[in-house]
Amino acid sequence: MSNNLLTVAYIVASALFILSLGGLSDQETARKGNIYGIIGMLIAFVATALSLDVSAYGILPSVVIPGAVIGASVASRVAMTSMPELVAILHSFVGVAAVLVGIANYLQQSQSLTGVESTIHQIEIFVGVFIGAVTFTGSVVAFGKLRGIISSKPLLLPARHWLNLGMLGAAVWLGAQFLGAENINGLQPLLMMSAIASVLGIHLVMGIGGADMPVVISMLNSYSGWAAAAAGFMLSNDLLIITGALVGSSGAILSYIMCKAMNRSFISVILGGFGTETDTAAVDAEGTVGEVTKTTIEDTAELLQNAKSVVIVPGYGMAVAQAQHTVSDLTKLLRDRGLQIRFGIHPVAGRMPGHMNVLLAEARLPYDIVLEMDEINEDFPKTDVVLVIGANDTVNPSALENPNSPIAGMPVLEVWKAGTVVVMKRSMASGYAGVENPLFYKDNTRMLFGDAKKNVDEIVGKLTQLSQESLDLRQPRKVELLFQPK
Repeated sequence: MSNNLLTVAYIVASALFILSLGGLSDQETARKGNIYGIIGMLIAFVATALSLDVSAYGILPSVVIPGAVIGASVASRVAMTSMPELVAILHSFVGVAAVLVGIANYLQQSQSLTGVESTIHQIEIFVGVFIGAVTFTGSVVAFGKLRGIISSKPLLLPARHWLNLGMLGAAVWLGAQFLGAENINGLQPLLMMSAIASVLGIHLVMGIGGADMPVVISMLNSYSGWAAAAAGFMLSNDLLIITGALVGSSGAILSYIMCKAMNRSFISVILGGFGTETDTAAVDAEGTVGEVTKTTIEDTAELLQNAKSVVIVPGYGMAVAQAQHTVSDLTKLLRDRGLQIRFGIHPVAGRMPGHMNVLLAEARLPYDIVLEMDEINEDFPKTDVVLVIGANDTVNPSALENPNSPIAGMPVLEVWKAGTVVVMKRSMASGYAGVENPLFYKDNTRMLFGDAKKNVDEIVGKLTQLSQESLDLRQPRKVELLFQPK
């Protein structure tokens, strides 16, 4: 393929990637956005494979085909509850790829670059490897936290910020050594920097608590984009630069939105350990006292039977129970009865940005009844019943009422302002942030314990039964006469 044709293919692919991002910004066009992205990546891959720079066609299929088979197999079989882990581990692949490309690019010295051009190229290599190493290990730690292999509690080492600054300073010093080295003598400081950056990535994410993992995922997404862009500079690949910049900038914007939704500082996200500052970060300072009021399937069904407006607030517990399809059935049943039913979604509900939206879209719920936190909060005082299904930290009133709470200042769904709140949980265990929830002890809250899917399914059955009984009562009854008139 000629260079002119390759350039045209890259321009088309870049345009499709931009259209893909535009499509993904709205639920109704998300599928189309995904298709644009797939087509753009296919064009980019084929064009790159047929370019004049590629000649080892015997090796290329031996790595592409197994990778495609493994990727397709894993992605098609992964459950929605494990999607955040999949995203995290895919970010790590981008990071390690940037590291390997950088090291290989340095070992393959270009004789055509001299003077300032050579220095700029070395800076590209060094920065690309640094970002890639941080992304790689940080994403692996994020995967471990999401998977439950690593504790979700933040690792709060003494003077941890000074430790981060020390590692960053050591990386800068090694960068100076790298730029001043002749030929490939800079390999040693490059590898040493890679090791330090890897430790930095581990420490940054280990210092972040579980409640902040959605922000971590979006931030790592940004890092992976900048790592890809750095690799594009190293390889002089315009498409890789454009794609990496799109991913990096969109991930950074998403991280900013997540930080705003959680009342976090964007700068502190980048520095790591932004969720907490003390050893008591995961403990509610005042504690929670009182008794919970339990409810039953029958009482919950009767509440819904008599309600006029209902809001459902899903959380990660719904994803674990895989209850989204049963919730869809409940929604259809209530809407058929003339109830106003909507969903309230917190920006950081679940384990990654948009997790709940994806689950509800999978269950084919109408997009127009799925509302963001800012859209639904003002309607809770006018709502008869709120069903909280597996959510915890995103409906915690201590964020607004307790200034000593670890999540103080974080905007939450103010469900306690509704007439009655029914919280579906397996137990009284605290959420991923490890913070007690006073909502469970409020006078208008009812706790329905058990598996969310099973409970919602039984509520649907009970509502159907109540509807049938109500219909039977309205039917005229036939009276059999004991004595027939002559």
